Amino acid sequence: MLYQDLIALKRDGAALSSDQIATLARGLSDGSLSDAQAGALAMAIVLRGMDAAETAALTLAMRDSGQKLHWDTGPVIDKHSTGGVGDTVSVVLAPALAACGAVVPMISGRGLGHTGGTLDKLEAIPGYIVNPDPTRLRAVVAGAGCAIVGASAELAPADRRLYAIRDVTATVASQPLIVASILSKKLAAGVQGLVLDVKTGSGAFISNPSDARTLAQTLVDVSTRAGCPARAVLSDMSQPLAPAAGNLVELTVALELLRGNAAAAPRLHEMVLVLGGEALTLSGLVRDAAEGRARIAETLGCGAAAELFGRMVAGLGGPNDFVERSAVYLERAPVIRAIPAAVAGRVAGYDTRAIGQAVIGLGGGRRAASDKIDPHVGFSAIAPIGADLSMGDPLGMVHAATDADAQTASAAFQTACQIARQATEPVLVSEII
Repeated sequence: MLYQDLIALKRDGAALSSDQIATLARGLSDGSLSDAQAGALAMAIVLRGMDAAETAALTLAMRDSGQKLHWDTGPVIDKHSTGGVGDTVSVVLAPALAACGAVVPMISGRGLGHTGGTLDKLEAIPGYIVNPDPTRLRAVVAGAGCAIVGASAELAPADRRLYAIRDVTATVASQPLIVASILSKKLAAGVQGLVLDVKTGSGAFISNPSDARTLAQTLVDVSTRAGCPARAVLSDMSQPLAPAAGNLVELTVALELLRGNAAAAPRLHEMVLVLGGEALTLSGLVRDAAEGRARIAETLGCGAAAELFGRMVAGLGGPNDFVERSAVYLERAPVIRAIPAAVAGRVAGYDTRAIGQAVIGLGGGRRAASDKIDPHVGFSAIAPIGADLSMGDPLGMVHAATDADAQTASAAFQTACQIARQATEPVLVSEII
């Protein structure tokens, strides 16, 4: 059938067969399916959905659209988040897992919609190569135990192309597309165990808790069916996970945790421990999640994770002394100023999506796939929910390229922050599947 006939079938609500889905995946990977057709297909899936069989077929078809990696040692573990604001868990967790004996070839992505991307954060490091050749990737994993990189052009190329198109066609928030995108890359990377952070709240792609749970269960089911045991953690994204939003400022917070300063970002630190505990349990390296948490905390406290992160950065083209001298290598934005609270009270909540959009407005994200990111801009020292403020106290700090940008972003941040007499701290982890 012609591609347009298959798109029409999905547009009209029909279920596609595994052979039809494989045909579309081949078209995505070899370029015979045009950008317009790929966008139309993604929109049809958003509007009409896919059943469980279609979702599994799309996942496996995109996994098989290119090269698949195999590793001589193990256990091979990975983690994925469904996206949020201030979520820089991967930067901390990958070397912490490696320090516990896991092999972590972590395939990460760029910013999608209002959320930040791990690769964009790491590209703030001078010289860091996010798409190494296979020989270099294997050498870095052998030397550091981990490598946080992007999917190469040969790895799940069908997803690589569809991912970029979804980002600019308002087709991100689709459960079948999210599941297939996440798992196709992870399965192609030869992962033997996968822990998933499925977020809900104002900064998540899926804000409804019931829908997030459905997504989590689907991810676990499809991954397990494909031979990769998985666990999903349902977590809160009603405020930025770290007290920062933006590429360089989030990386700076992650480095604080790697240096053992858990107080720099308590919620981020807790999320690293939770996901690390589950990942180590899946790997068989520990007996249970409690032991896994303790092992992760130990690697952060003693500097073992920081050492492996430094090896990874150097192996992927960054400075050999990046961890020790990061302040020298990470330039600050030209304009940094406090964002004053308009009224006195307690921080009761955030429109976290609006904060992510404000980062994009500063130049820290993409409106089009071709946009160049300014890694220096964003927000830091963000007041957590529950913080008591007097009028004029800082809600956070804005990092901008110009005074005008700082003023606009500050106003957007003030609007996104709700201040009231009382506030309830949201529960970080609601369920583990």
